[in-house]
Amino acid sequence: MHLDKVITALMRRWLPLAILLVGLGAFFYFDLSQFLNFSTLQQHRQTLLSWTEAHYFQAAFIYIIIYILAVAISIPGAIFLTLVGGFLFGTIFGTLYVLISATLGATLIFLAVRIALEPWVAKKTSRWIKKMRTGFKQGAFQYLLFLRLVPLFPFWVINIVPALLGVKASTFMLATFIGIIPGSIVYVTLGNGLGSIFDRNETPNLGIIFELPVLLPLLGLAFLSLVPIIYQWKKRKSST
Repeated sequence: MHLDKVITALMRRWLPLAILLVGLGAFFYFDLSQFLNFSTLQQHRQTLLSWTEAHYFQAAFIYIIIYILAVAISIPGAIFLTLVGGFLFGTIFGTLYVLISATLGATLIFLAVRIALEPWVAKKTSRWIKKMRTGFKQGAFQYLLFLRLVPLFPFWVINIVPALLGVKASTFMLATFIGIIPGSIVYVTLGNGLGSIFDRNETPNLGIIFELPVLLPLLGLAFLSLVPIIYQWKKRKSST
């Protein structure tokens, strides 16, 4: 009976993460990346647009589910799917669907990693681990917002690391939703113009977010998100 409880506890702890890892393996095994490219999208553009117009709610639901799963299993296709959102649903609703999908998908992998690995990390007695966990948790929202706004950190890394540092799920979700708004708007807007790009037989500039007119405002917002932390740090320093 004791062994059964141990096995059940281990399954509850590791099963969510195992399912996501199997999904990631299946993605590469079946070479599903072949469907996440602009040549395939251009080839089937009219069919997709016509079906979306005729079955809008079904199309939006399917899109959101695919996006959630893509982010949850951490496949390298989120930017492409973001552009597809703008292409199929326009800038406003495309951005809304991306924000909902990316936040929910990120939360799934966040929770799976936290359930499986966070208890193990919490037991570590290394001083630097405890110090990092404490420091990050004290300003979790601001730190996460900064990491989401700066387009230099891989999305999947920011989904996993906070889970190991004891961040609350509600804090993670809110910071993720708000932090990805600017970047999502940039790529959804670019996706909304894919039709004219395809007509010119060109490919979209995925590096647009690193161009100075776009990057500098993002960096400005990112550093503004750290102002409360800097203020608290200076306040503590002046009181000592």
